[in-house]
Amino acid sequence: MSFNPVTPVPQVKGADLENNKLDSFRSFVASIVAEFSGISADNILAILEVPRNPEHGDIAIAVPRLRVQGNPAQIAQQWVEKFSPNEYITSCTATGHYLNFKINKLLLANILLDDIYKRKEKYGTNQSGAGKKALVEFSSPNIAKPFHAGHLRSTIIGNFVKNVHDANGWETIGLNYLGDWGKQYGLLAVGFEKYGSEEDLLNNPIKHLYDVYVKINEDADKNETINDQARAYFKKMEEGDEAALSLWKKFRNLSIEKYKDTYARLNINFDIYSGESQVSNESINRALEILKEKKMLQESDGALIIDLNQYKLDVAVVQKKDGTTLYITRDIGAAIERYEKYKFDAMYYLVASQQDLHLKQLFKILELMGIEWVGRCKHINFGMVSGMSTRKGTAVFLDDILEQTKESMHEVMKQNEKKYSQVENPDKVADIIGISAVMIQDMAAKRIRNYAFNWNRMFSFEGDTGPYLQYAHARLCSIERNCGFGINPNIDISLLSEKSALDLIDMVAQYPDFVKGALNTLEPCTIVTYAMKLSHTISVALETLWVVGQKEHKVAEARLLMYWASRITLGNALKLLGLKPLERM
Repeated sequence: MSFNPVTPVPQVKGADLENNKLDSFRSFVASIVAEFSGISADNILAILEVPRNPEHGDIAIAVPRLRVQGNPAQIAQQWVEKFSPNEYITSCTATGHYLNFKINKLLLANILLDDIYKRKEKYGTNQSGAGKKALVEFSSPNIAKPFHAGHLRSTIIGNFVKNVHDANGWETIGLNYLGDWGKQYGLLAVGFEKYGSEEDLLNNPIKHLYDVYVKINEDADKNETINDQARAYFKKMEEGDEAALSLWKKFRNLSIEKYKDTYARLNINFDIYSGESQVSNESINRALEILKEKKMLQESDGALIIDLNQYKLDVAVVQKKDGTTLYITRDIGAAIERYEKYKFDAMYYLVASQQDLHLKQLFKILELMGIEWVGRCKHINFGMVSGMSTRKGTAVFLDDILEQTKESMHEVMKQNEKKYSQVENPDKVADIIGISAVMIQDMAAKRIRNYAFNWNRMFSFEGDTGPYLQYAHARLCSIERNCGFGINPNIDISLLSEKSALDLIDMVAQYPDFVKGALNTLEPCTIVTYAMKLSHTISVALETLWVVGQKEHKVAEARLLMYWASRITLGNALKLLGLKPLERM
């Protein structure tokens, strides 16, 4: 590529020169301000900002934040007079108490496009978390019950949390902690004997087990002996009775296989399928022993409880009067088992906000037990979804939702006959666009916000929707297919001088900042917002900066390289969100 910089970039602590090309420019600004103020460049780097008004510049610093003595506006003016430009930083101006710097946009374009050409799918990632391990527990449906909207949110957001840690250099382990134990499995076994069908079980285990469960529950409401049979059956399971366990294992294994197919459709893969059943009695008993030693247990009507009222966390029941354990007891045992096995640096529980109290109790109990690593356990909560029944009925199975979105998307696609006829596998494309619609609608706002599932809004190709993002990506792929020439990484980048080109390069350059920032907030909406802004900026550039039909071949080559880099960046952002970027639609 054309002009390579000769001035060495200052080494400033906190700057990731290898993975974030904007950090080279920030390092220069931090060093310049350090010379003016006498404060270390390392401290200055962290307080650099982007000016609210782009007219003012590209990098800004509020002088009062440096805590230097004197009038900040006067100091800013004095420093402007001392400034001399270099290859990276072209000007310095003062606006009130702000110092604003403009960067060399063509140099940024050169460095950035060269970097993306070399790194491709790795662009935006970094190694800041190298050597750290995160365990992410997400999705966690109950076998034999519908996969409801809460599980869908946990699945989508949990996958994002895992992807963001991957992108920041962490080693990640995705864990699906199934609801697969308890008296209801005794009830299910009794029900299967009465209503079960081997054929239906093999064909659609999740749906069939649910149907059986509903019927036997209705029977149990009328006849208490069924509940007694269920308790007796579950007791056999707890005691390790082989016949009782083999039927339960069959239900569990068939359900997991079915879930794997559905998760693959959502572009999600779990490293471990665990569950309440997998927590050993030894771990649970050890946890109870520690609780006794620490004198944390109290008896209440034959049950064992931990009174957490002094922490405003109510009472946690850890053992029923019949001696069986509860969720929280198994969660304590599971947490200890996981730490011993994985020695994680962070463990995330992706659970709806209705479980806030349960997770606070769990973390407080671990703390009172003297568990040193309790600070590594984090609850990532989220709000509720309303209106998520299918258009045809009320039972919310994940497969039903995905089928419905695929069908709806298919209807939309067929409205454009010409484009539809060119799509090689319309069924698969409709499925991916439908899933993108569901996922982007879910991730577009802050996690904690409740939202109404809106079928009609979701499938629009305009506005901030999943199909709009997929369309932006496919449109760039189409340019690459139809232009008649390949990517030239050595083209003269100074040919990209228009404002809309420089704005697009600016937007692409910001992606590594968003990847790093997402690790702090774990809010998918930050990446959705970025992907939308990038798509809008691409759209503006495409209005006037054509590749196909551009008479100047070298200009067309420079633009193609820019659009190719934009497509790589948008694709990387979509993959971070858990989507499969489409090349045709």
